[in-house]
Amino acid sequence: MRAIVYASKGDSATLTLTEREKAEPGADEVRVRILVSGVNPTDWKARASSGAPMPFDEVVPNQDGAGIVDAVGDGVTGFKVGDRVWLFLAAHQRPTGTAQEFTVVPAARAVRLPEGIEFDVAASLGVPAMTAHRALTVHEFGPSRLSSGSLTGRTVLVHGGAGAVGHAAIQLAVWAGATVLTTVSSDDKERLARAAGAHHVFRYPDDRLAERILSAAPDGVDQIVEVSPAMNAELDVTVLANHGSIAFYANDKGESFTAPIMASFAKNARWQGLLLYTVGDEAMAAAADDITAALADGALPVGADAGLPLTWFSLDETAAAHDAVESGVIGKVLIRVASDDA
Repeated sequence: MRAIVYASKGDSATLTLTEREKAEPGADEVRVRILVSGVNPTDWKARASSGAPMPFDEVVPNQDGAGIVDAVGDGVTGFKVGDRVWLFLAAHQRPTGTAQEFTVVPAARAVRLPEGIEFDVAASLGVPAMTAHRALTVHEFGPSRLSSGSLTGRTVLVHGGAGAVGHAAIQLAVWAGATVLTTVSSDDKERLARAAGAHHVFRYPDDRLAERILSAAPDGVDQIVEVSPAMNAELDVTVLANHGSIAFYANDKGESFTAPIMASFAKNARWQGLLLYTVGDEAMAAAADDITAALADGALPVGADAGLPLTWFSLDETAAAHDAVESGVIGKVLIRVASDDA
C-alpha cells in the first residue's frame, strides 16, 4: 500500500511517499481503508516542531480521516468489515495516521457514519468538531452533552467563525438551539460564517465591538469559544453574562493573556482551557456520540455553501496539503486517498 511518512522533524520536504505492507489489527483495533484524510494545523506542527524528539522512528501523519472498515481485531464487537467510519486522533501516541491507504486504529477512535453522510464531511470532523464540542460543554450549569435543542435559550459567541473549529462550533451551537454570534476579519469570512448559520456576525478590529455584541445580546453572552485569548480577554469579560464560560483552545496572537480580575470574579467567569489530546476518553467518547447525532440530523455540512470551503489534494501531494494549512488557507484541507469504488 502507499503511505506518506517522515523520519525526521522539519518542513514539508521531509514527507515522502513510500510502499509498505498493510498492518494487521491487534486486540480492540480495526483496520480502515482510508478514502479521505483530513489535515489540521496540529499535523504540520507535530512534524515541524524541532524542539521535540521524533516519537517513533517513522511517522505517518494526519489525525483525522474517513473510510471503510477492512478488518477487525480480537475483542472488537462494534464494527464489521464494510462499515463506513470517521476517525479521530488516529496518530495520537501512535506512529500511523491517515495519510496512507490503510491504517490501524483503536476501535474507540473509529465512529460509524450515519447513512447518507459523505466521506468529505466525515474527514472534516475529528479535531475541529470535537474541540468545538468540548468548548460548548464546559459551562458551569451545563449541558455537558449536546443534542438538538440542548442550548435553547443560551447565547454563544464564537471568535474566528470562518476557521475549522469556529465553523464546527457555529454549526453545533445552532443545532443545539443557541443564538450564535461570531467575529470575523473580512467580507469573505463574514459570508462563510453566515453560511454556517451564525445569527449575528461582527467584524474586527472595531473599537465598538463590545457595544455591538451587547446590542445583540443585552443580557450578555453565556458561552464563548475563544481562539485568541491574548487579543480578546478584556472584550470577553466585558460581554460575558454572569456565570459565563470562556473556553479557549488556541494561542493566536500571543502566548499569554491578561484578564480583568474584578470583572471576572464579579461575573463568576469560568476560564476553561482545553486540549483534545489530554481531555480524556470520556469527553472524547461523548463528543463522538453527539457529533454523530448532529450528522444524522444533517447539521454539519461542508463546502463553500455551508461555510467551509474544501481544498483537495492527492495522497502524493500531502506535502502541499500541509503547506496549505500552514499558510492559513481558509476552510478545510482534504487529501483524496482513494475513491469509494477502489
